[in-house]
Amino acid sequence: MLTAIIDYESGNLHSAEKAFQRMALEVGAGDVVVTADPDVIAGADRLVLPGDGAFPACAAALRSSGAFAAMVEAVEVKARPFLGICVGMQLMAREGLEYAPTDGLGWIDGVVERITPSDRQMKVPHMGWNDLVIDTPHPVLDGITTGEHAYFVHSYQMRVDTSAQRLAHVDYGGDVTAIVARDTMVGFQFHPEKSAATGLRMIANFLAWTP
Repeated sequence: MLTAIIDYESGNLHSAEKAFQRMALEVGAGDVVVTADPDVIAGADRLVLPGDGAFPACAAALRSSGAFAAMVEAVEVKARPFLGICVGMQLMAREGLEYAPTDGLGWIDGVVERITPSDRQMKVPHMGWNDLVIDTPHPVLDGITTGEHAYFVHSYQMRVDTSAQRLAHVDYGGDVTAIVARDTMVGFQFHPEKSAATGLRMIANFLAWTP
């Protein structure tokens, strides 16, 4: 069993790698590697796409990487379990509106737009701990209940057009999407590797998930 964390030069992957390796050992999910090798990605049993930075830059870096075609085939053709984190989740959307309209992967029916809290005194980026509100049950949420905390750092959020594809949200001057899913794909807007026991539980759930 192999989980590949895709390296397309977008963000520091060290903390994510350590968290996934720890939980893979705990649940018996095999090995975890950080890789940009298309052959490794094509042969992996699970894929993780992290991301830090602006949507257009991350989208361009991903599409120009050797990993892109292998990742798409693994997810769309082979139906391998996939997890997007932070901008990696946002890239799952139909389109991103940060700086300029940019095509996403189109795996989730939604658009990524700037967070606009109803209270203008609330700062953007949305940064720090926030309480999850569970909208839709899912295996990655086993043992997770409304009110548990996750750690967020983002200025843009995904507006999901198909409600069944939103698993959880948080309140930050209005609903802010926290977790999305469809078929063998799931996305976390927050950083599970920085979200203490709650985040580690969700990583373990993903590693044990058999769609």
